[in-house]
Amino acid sequence: MSDNDDKERDALRAKHPEIIELTRGVVDLHVELSLLKRLDEGRPLKIKAGFDPTRPDLHLGHVVLMNKMRQFQDLGHEVIFVVGDFTAQIGDPSGKKATRPVPTRQEIEEGARSYAEQAFKVLDKDKTRVVYNDTWLGKMGFADVIRLAGKYRLARMMERDDFKKRWSENVSISVHELLYPLAQAYDSVALECDVELGGTDQLFNLLVGREIMSDYGLRKQIVMTTPILEGLNARTVDGKIVGDKMSKSLDNYVGVSEPPLEQFGKLMSISDDLMWRYYELLSERPKSDIDTMKKDCASGAMNPRDAKFALGREIVARFSSESDAHAAQQKWQAQFSQKKVPDAMPEATLALEEADSIPLANAMRDAGMTKSTSDARRLIKQGAVAIDGEKEKDVKATLLRGGPYVIKAGKRNWAKITIT
Repeated sequence: MSDNDDKERDALRAKHPEIIELTRGVVDLHVELSLLKRLDEGRPLKIKAGFDPTRPDLHLGHVVLMNKMRQFQDLGHEVIFVVGDFTAQIGDPSGKKATRPVPTRQEIEEGARSYAEQAFKVLDKDKTRVVYNDTWLGKMGFADVIRLAGKYRLARMMERDDFKKRWSENVSISVHELLYPLAQAYDSVALECDVELGGTDQLFNLLVGREIMSDYGLRKQIVMTTPILEGLNARTVDGKIVGDKMSKSLDNYVGVSEPPLEQFGKLMSISDDLMWRYYELLSERPKSDIDTMKKDCASGAMNPRDAKFALGREIVARFSSESDAHAAQQKWQAQFSQKKVPDAMPEATLALEEADSIPLANAMRDAGMTKSTSDARRLIKQGAVAIDGEKEKDVKATLLRGGPYVIKAGKRNWAKITIT
């Protein structure tokens, strides 16, 4: 960037102080000066983000990106929520070690409806334009696809990290996966976007869109990426948060439509270090307030649990209500902090044929508390299982005919099991 560009950027920054919040938390920005120039045009910008409805629920990982969409929206810009009902049939290869299974049309339609409804828990419904990319991609003929494919080079496509890794490891790459970035890029062409938002794992796809827009006589879109939110079980290793990204398939997520108590309980299960990461990426509190809380927790002036309570209440209130948030905290404290048994829990009746007892691990599996007996034995060995309030560490423990037995596994998993 030249000195003249630096001066122009500084002058525009002074004229548009909103750039500070718009770029807060952004990982990649291509190119800030272009964004400032378009803000200076005094017209609403078209801000696009796409979501493939491969699963029916949005979670807090999606909210990180949608928060940025809402910031643009509150400043008067046009936010376009792209439901990828066509691209979902291809499957985004981003970060995937193998070709993804293709969801059925029914699954896609169900997810599309759910995404569109849940999006308005974050976005302003009256100011959001919801579009479905099957509208334009579904109308393309084979000749159109060939022309689109001709606008990008295979060598460039194979520079992509996940493709490069799979190729080097002799893991198959289907040709249709190579078309995904181009299909997503064409969304930007069809919508004539000014800005495309995505997670950091989407950077390659977003840059493809930026590159091909000029081939259609359009100004290149500005690309902005937001961080990937780690899942509930992420931990700190050598001072760094380490763990898989939040995902429903990994069962490490907080869904935006989950019941308040479930949301609150999940947030209370995260580590203290991860809590600050969630504050950074999800909270609407001013950064100065978060920094003060963090400092007070470090000095002992504030209990980290209270900071986590505040985070849990904020998230629940955002997706439900303030009263739901306070009720969720009270119920959580009653059930877990004060060791009280919840009023309602899943119930299971297990029938024995000849034996008079069943291994505890088998009962937990059959009652749906764990996915396998090995998972149950691991929890028992860790001291994370209690029977009628008494901790059980014997992996060979059994349950006799009778009950019901109140079983607790971990912090939130309860079941009432009767053996017949």
